[in-house]
Amino acid sequence: MTDKTRVLYNADCPVCSFEINHYSAYSERTGLPIRFEDLNRDALDEWGLTPDEAARRLYVMKDAQMYSGIPAFIVLWQDMPRYNWLARLISLPGLTKLACVTYDLVLAPVIYRWHLRRVGATSTQS
Repeated sequence: MTDKTRVLYNADCPVCSFEINHYSAYSERTGLPIRFEDLNRDALDEWGLTPDEAARRLYVMKDAQMYSGIPAFIVLWQDMPRYNWLARLISLPGLTKLACVTYDLVLAPVIYRWHLRRVGATSTQS
């Protein structure tokens, strides 16, 4: 196991990979201890997630605790000096709630449905 912050994302998703590739390049360039793992290629059993669960949102593992959605983004941004300001901003109580609602009810479901269309799958879950 590693003490690095670990990020689980869908590299086959154009939206996800665009954002995470940016964070990954920044992290590599600055020597940050963050590992980016593609849910399509890395061992999901270490995360305790099914491929479908993993495709639904961003997951971050830090200090043996798993975060998902906006809390995962906040943990990731806290580990990246360039994005500390964003972590602090989104961590404000009112903004956290608004960001979580927007991510959970709009952004993540839309990106997930787009993923399902891309891979030719259907889901009866929302």
